[in-house]
Amino acid sequence: MSLRIAGAGWITPLGRGIENVWERLLRGEEAVAQTISDALEEKKYPVFLVPSDVSKDLPPHPRLRRASAISRFAAAAGLDALADAGVKIDAEISNRIALVFAVSNGGVIYTKRFYHDVVASGAQSASPLLFPETVFNASASHLAAILGITGASYTLVGDGAVGILAIKMAADLMANETLDYCLVVGAEEADWLLCDAYHRWRLLKAEPPIEPFRQPPRGMILSEGAGAVLLAREGRVEIRTIHPGANFSRREETSEQMTRILSDLAPAKAEVIIASANGTFVDLAERNAVLHESPEAIVYAPKPALGESVGPSAIWQVIIAAQALRTKRLPPLLHADSEAPLRVSGPAAEKISAQGAIVLSGSVNQQMAGLHLST
Repeated sequence: MSLRIAGAGWITPLGRGIENVWERLLRGEEAVAQTISDALEEKKYPVFLVPSDVSKDLPPHPRLRRASAISRFAAAAGLDALADAGVKIDAEISNRIALVFAVSNGGVIYTKRFYHDVVASGAQSASPLLFPETVFNASASHLAAILGITGASYTLVGDGAVGILAIKMAADLMANETLDYCLVVGAEEADWLLCDAYHRWRLLKAEPPIEPFRQPPRGMILSEGAGAVLLAREGRVEIRTIHPGANFSRREETSEQMTRILSDLAPAKAEVIIASANGTFVDLAERNAVLHESPEAIVYAPKPALGESVGPSAIWQVIIAAQALRTKRLPPLLHADSEAPLRVSGPAAEKISAQGAIVLSGSVNQQMAGLHLST
């Protein structure tokens, strides 16, 4: 079965709109970090936040009146992906389209508010308006209701590779001929609590920039937003292969696992690789895999420009890979270690002639995956 990307949409710290953000990436722009704090702690953290005006034109649906930021991001990206494909959901299409939502951290802001009220004033003070937003599938529920999707709807909870795994699940769903489309959406919101958790895991950097492939690694910076791809049997870019993913229990295993994934995806050697390098130990695994399997490939990693968004990060990478194949251009890799033995894109946008691209998605929480796109 041929599975293709018919449309895409994203909400990023560089703004909204495929072409708008793509042009900014090609110019070598990067998001500006903002510092967030907490009333109970003195520690402050840098994050890449979505501009406040990117979701102002959402439809006035009752579901969005009290929806969390993550749900608003997901709705905007999903609607943009459908518009990009020229698909309007009507009574006939509503039960022939499925929704797969990818998330890692979920609606942290409302969850924190809900449980803060419980701890501060007792269970009787817990807001029934906030509680529905504390579950992982809240965003998928909102999006399905807004779009009128009556077909299958699933939420996958994972880590930085969950976007690829959601696309794999969508591919499995599309094997059913009763479905014409599957909308895959990944979203996250940034919060001080998340930053503090990643800081305690010694994964967060104290200040920008994110420096990919630097050894020893100096850490990542969290971001927020959403990414969406509409999968269909016709479209601009074909998904040739989706790797089912691999797990690791120790960091020492990451290079071997990533090398195996790249080998399975590109037995004839890859031309372009969109990596998930984020300034952590993930970078070394990807570097070793590329050097072992495809040392001539051009490598680009978007996280120095967009931050580590976790849930939508792999979907952003897929969109970038599709854009690179469509426009035959690749953005410059920012802040890369000049001594890293890789062929990286830059220092300006680079023209390419590749007919295929590999997306590698490594995470800090024991999962990795990848896929192969072609025109």
